[in-house]
Amino acid sequence: MTLATDTKNRVNLPRNTNQALGIGQFAVDFMKGTLGPGPARSVLERTELFHTDAVLCGVSALALGTNAPTILRDEAMEYPVGVPDKGACVFGSTARVQPEKAIVANAAAVREWDSNGTNFGYNPALQHTAGEFGHNDFYAVVVAACQQRGLDGATALKAMVLLDEIRGRLAEVFSLKTYKIDHVVHGAIGSAATYGALMDATPEQIEHAIGMVVAHYIPWRAIRAGKQLSDSKGSSAALSTEVAVMSMKRAMRGFIGPKDIFRNPESVFRQFVKTSGDSPFDLVLSHSGDDFAIMGMHFKLGLYEHQSAGALQGLLNLISKNPAMLGDGGSSIMSIKIVAYEPAFGIIGDPAKRDPKTRQSADHSMVYIVSTLLRKAIEQFARHPERFGAAPNAGHSSLLVPAPSTDTLWKMLMLSPYDYDKAAIFNPVTRGLMEKIAFEHGGPSYDAKYPDGIPTSLVITTGDGKAHDSGLVMYPAGHARNDAADLMGILDHKFRLLGGLGLTDPEKSLTRLRSIGKASAADVASLYDFSIDRKKYEE
Repeated sequence: MTLATDTKNRVNLPRNTNQALGIGQFAVDFMKGTLGPGPARSVLERTELFHTDAVLCGVSALALGTNAPTILRDEAMEYPVGVPDKGACVFGSTARVQPEKAIVANAAAVREWDSNGTNFGYNPALQHTAGEFGHNDFYAVVVAACQQRGLDGATALKAMVLLDEIRGRLAEVFSLKTYKIDHVVHGAIGSAATYGALMDATPEQIEHAIGMVVAHYIPWRAIRAGKQLSDSKGSSAALSTEVAVMSMKRAMRGFIGPKDIFRNPESVFRQFVKTSGDSPFDLVLSHSGDDFAIMGMHFKLGLYEHQSAGALQGLLNLISKNPAMLGDGGSSIMSIKIVAYEPAFGIIGDPAKRDPKTRQSADHSMVYIVSTLLRKAIEQFARHPERFGAAPNAGHSSLLVPAPSTDTLWKMLMLSPYDYDKAAIFNPVTRGLMEKIAFEHGGPSYDAKYPDGIPTSLVITTGDGKAHDSGLVMYPAGHARNDAADLMGILDHKFRLLGGLGLTDPEKSLTRLRSIGKASAADVASLYDFSIDRKKYEE
């Protein structure tokens, strides 16, 4: 199959073509460099940041003994590969295991905190605005393949761009959540294609693997429903990626999967979107320059559901402008009103989330997330009022200047895993603040602004009758279209916060991760060879 490129460094896969084979051909050509000069330096640098973020999230989850990552890592170690230079490595080990087992373990650890990168499936330039979620959970696929084949860091970094390009562009054109299908399907398709390209599969073999993924392994959003969420929610990407890699391995051995799966009338895509024979969408993939899907993906600046980022930014804006409200234990705060869009209101405003009892439910509760950040601010103000521009022992009446910037507040109050442990979830101050919050749906005027932004407003009413209004927040810090925040400074703080939880030598590991593009094949082989510092954590 020959791909046609346009003047904007893109490959177009029209809906009336075999897009599964097209994705396979694109993946192979992209990694060979035959389509163009490849991603710009800015794209590679941003990918490097997302990978670093993902690994530190994963390592800290293992260090604190979270359940699913620990189980899956232990399971992976039961599948050793006898040949020393074959197989792949789990976080914190040089032992080679079956690649799909290393991948499922590492991907589950990365996703456990729900704190790594996010995409919103929004590309107005092409009118591709399906708005599907997705996360940067899949880099373990690339590292595993590179460890198997002895490939260097530059190859790994380019393959990470490829994987995010495929899953990110699929998220722009087809909303799985609309049909109660979990968003990880897009990542599984991208994983099969990228793993295949790195392992020297043919485009036809990649097509067979994608066909198997779509025909055999579709996860429903049942894993995300219920009053208290389970390990299945955090491990969904990992489990789907495991079967994607298994499918690719089978295809390379000669297993024939369903062909032309996007046009298959019985596939998930055409079952939900009826067509006369075409796929439900056109697909556009970038191969060179700086217009890649990853450039529109967002960073989380701590542990929180991404739908709450606008509320957190609004709260920090108000604290920066009115730190006096934190005085006297926050007793002047009478009520808090949060207004947001769908799907934020439906996902993290579910009435069941007003009384979370597990970490997985607490980090999907708007009232809990906002109350926890506010409680931390109140506690910090009591201990260090000068950090908020207040004279020591001055209560809330005597403020100095300057008050802290929102950049400073993001770092000072960043939500960590310990803000979701058992003690934090049942903290009486947090629970008291939760009772003061009203969370409302903003209706069509808010909904129309998503997924361009994260439209949210927050009003805090104090005892003197004043209503402190954040105004509409569209692009909070970490959002791809936010150009005001000191993103690098805040991310640096996050990396050191999570690295300090999980690594005995965080600076060395951080340097290694931040320079993966320059790593030799030997460096990639030992990329995840770091000592994990185990700590106590009670869920």
